[in-house]
Parts: sequence; C-alpha cells; structure tokens
Amino acid sequence: MNDSSDSRRRTLLDEIAGEVIETAELTGIRRLRASTRRALETIDRAAFVDETDAMCAYINRPLAIGHGQTISQPFIVALMTDLLEIDENSRVLEIGTGSGYQAAILGEIAREVYSIEIVEPLAERAERVLARLGYDNVHVRCGNGRLGWPEQAPFDGIIVTAAADGVPPALVRQLAPGGMLVIPVARAAFSQNLLTIRKHEDGSIDEKVVLPVMFVPLTGRENGSI
Repeated sequence: MNDSSDSRRRTLLDEIAGEVIETAELTGIRRLRASTRRALETIDRAAFVDETDAMCAYINRPLAIGHGQTISQPFIVALMTDLLEIDENSRVLEIGTGSGYQAAILGEIAREVYSIEIVEPLAERAERVLARLGYDNVHVRCGNGRLGWPEQAPFDGIIVTAAADGVPPALVRQLAPGGMLVIPVARAAFSQNLLTIRKHEDGSIDEKVVLPVMFVPLTGRENGSI
C-alpha cells in the first residue's frame, strides 16, 4: 500500500468515528468496539472493488459493484458490525455477500462466518477474493438468503445487507437464544429503517429501530424460489 492510500484509509477511519459520534443519540453507540475498529484498520476496502474504483474505496459512501448491487458505506458496515455484539467465539450468518467486504470484517472478529449471495457472479467473485486474502473461516454460497443456512444454524448473530419488506421468519428461527439480528426493513414506500432484533432464551424477541438507512432491496421469495 502506498502513502497516499494509507493516508486516505486513516482519513476514512476518522470520518467513521466522527459519524459514530454524530449518530450516537439514535444508535446508542458513541465509540466502536475495539474488535470492530481493529477489523476496519486491518482490511483494505480497495481489495473488494474494481481496480478503477480503488481510490474511491476510501470515501465514506457506497459504491456500485455491478448487477445492481453495492458495497455498503463504511460507516454502515462498522455500525452494523458493532450492533451484532459478536466476539471470537461467535458464529455469524450474513445475507447478501456482495463484494465480500462485510464478510471479511466479520471474519476478522468471529470464529465462523456463513455468507449467502443470490447473484451467482458476485458470490463467485467474493469467494475468490476472500480465499486470496486468507479468510478460511468465511464460507460463501449462492442461494436465497431469506431462507438462511439452516444446516449451520443456530447463529449468534445474523446480518442482512439488503432491505427486506419484513423480517424473514427463517432468520428469526435460525438465531440462537441471546443472539442479535441486524436488518434494514422497508415497511413504507421510500422509507427504510435499520432494526436490531434480540432473541431471548424463551424464544421471544425485542425489536428496536436504530436509524433510517437506504439499501438495495432483498430479493428471493419466502417459498424458496429465487
């Protein structure tokens, strides 16, 4: 990495920290967890975008990655990771692999990450990039994320990186007691909110609205078809 990109990465991390402070009244988070900060510092976002967009990777905004999909804004990646409350013993499910950047952030923290991408070329590319970077604890497959990954459930954390029109029941079922689901949900036209859903030991859940967001829509059907 050259001095220019290293400086841009430091600036990006400072911007993320500033936005965390600015949104603290909504999110309840005034400072990112040490594990989240380390992951952001360790992973070069430029490795997950096209070479022509490499310098744009250090700007705090989403970027197109083809097929109508985006790599999320770094602040949102950081926030959603922090909201999961995972650690080195956690098993995490991600819905919407996209570029693989969020999966890599999770892979820096959690013991195992299972990531599902419905767009096959994106799944294949993310799998190659993650393998090249040595993330052997991140497992990617192409499929309908609304159905989760039942054979690997339960999960200590589930993160959804596309906006659903409701919380997929399969994901709630696959969440371990005590686990957290972080998901953007669109329940009204042109309006999305990031939600956290905590599952209790008795199976009941607590839902909290965190802040307004804007994600690409979650595709796939509840009946299992793509």
